Amino acid sequence: MTKENYRKIYPWVVVALLWMVALLNYMDRQMLSTMKVAMMGDIHELEKAENFGRLMAVFLWIYALMSPMAGLIADRVNRKWLIVGSLAVWSGVTLTMGYAKTFDQLYALRALMGVSEALYIPSGLALIADYHRGNTRSLAVGIHLSGLYLGQALGGFGATVAHFYSWQQTFHLFGMIGIVYSLVLAFFLKDQRTVEVEKVRVTFRDGLASIGNSLGLLFGTISFWVLLFYFAAPSFPGWAVKNWMPTLFSQTLGIDMSVAGPMATITIAGSSLVSVILGGMLADRWMRVNIKGRIYTGVIGLGMMVPALLLLGYGTGYSSVLAGAVMFGLGFGMFDANSMPILCQFVSPRHRAAGYGLMNMAGISSGAVITVFLGKSTDAGSLGHDVAMLAIPVVLAIVLQLTVLKPKYADKTSDL
Repeated sequence: MTKENYRKIYPWVVVALLWMVALLNYMDRQMLSTMKVAMMGDIHELEKAENFGRLMAVFLWIYALMSPMAGLIADRVNRKWLIVGSLAVWSGVTLTMGYAKTFDQLYALRALMGVSEALYIPSGLALIADYHRGNTRSLAVGIHLSGLYLGQALGGFGATVAHFYSWQQTFHLFGMIGIVYSLVLAFFLKDQRTVEVEKVRVTFRDGLASIGNSLGLLFGTISFWVLLFYFAAPSFPGWAVKNWMPTLFSQTLGIDMSVAGPMATITIAGSSLVSVILGGMLADRWMRVNIKGRIYTGVIGLGMMVPALLLLGYGTGYSSVLAGAVMFGLGFGMFDANSMPILCQFVSPRHRAAGYGLMNMAGISSGAVITVFLGKSTDAGSLGHDVAMLAIPVVLAIVLQLTVLKPKYADKTSDL
């Protein structure tokens, strides 16, 4: 293979390598949401939904608080080793969860998983954005994110695997897979820094001043504040779906959790997996004729989520609940595929990981709040109604996105 062909192919090799990391990222975090029943016999605190909500929320809070720092770190170090290390640590945590005997041990391990997993997404997406700087960016990001959705779907089988074996063996198996793959990644993944970013690494050696400069540039624009809300608003229902849809399916349809878990995650994650690819392709094509093409594609996705939440919240039968799940997955995937590409229209390469880290913090914080809230809703018997009400912030995000975001560039390359 010639060097020219290698340079053309390797950006897609990077996407393929990171696709597997994305799959493991979500699979390891998601399967806990479906194994609650299997674990209750050994860890009795999980019998209370509010305690289960706390267990899910601690991951989100730690993940949220770590995300800005993860982005700032990713803008300043070799992202290959940050990704490899992150994968190895959270996979080790997953394996160790199989040895947990108490709720407090699970709680501590879930918090540690939040730290290690937070380091991945900003660095992974920034690396892909650097390799795909033309009309392939949304598609490349979309393909990568499809790994997240497949991981979410496979995580739904945690309860099924635990049903035939044990919840301890389930954690051991998935943790070992990630540890082995981190060794594969160490051999084949390569970082790429643009000339611009390499200069930053030389110029800003004083650490705190560098961080202050990045944060000042990001928070100094109205567009970035809108992007924070744009990312946070769909995260309320997004995390509600990830953490509580198996429970909602089980309650609404009167089915066992070992069936409701896979049904909920596969339906939503499967439709998201399809739309994240189609949304990426649509946005890349739309950008060729309209600089707001990615923004409009994101709006279409958010618009689909509004009726979907009403169907999920108030539906009473298989047809309405499953239709809501499919529609939500299609909308969320279309929105998700364009979050980093839209950020690239307003933020230069040297600050993109930090920018996405802050957006991730806003989104995950929203998820942490709603996860605990819906735990109380479940105990009170109002889970469906409260899920439906999450359509309100999504509508506000649509309005702000259409009225405020006015990009000047298809790909912003400097801070000027």
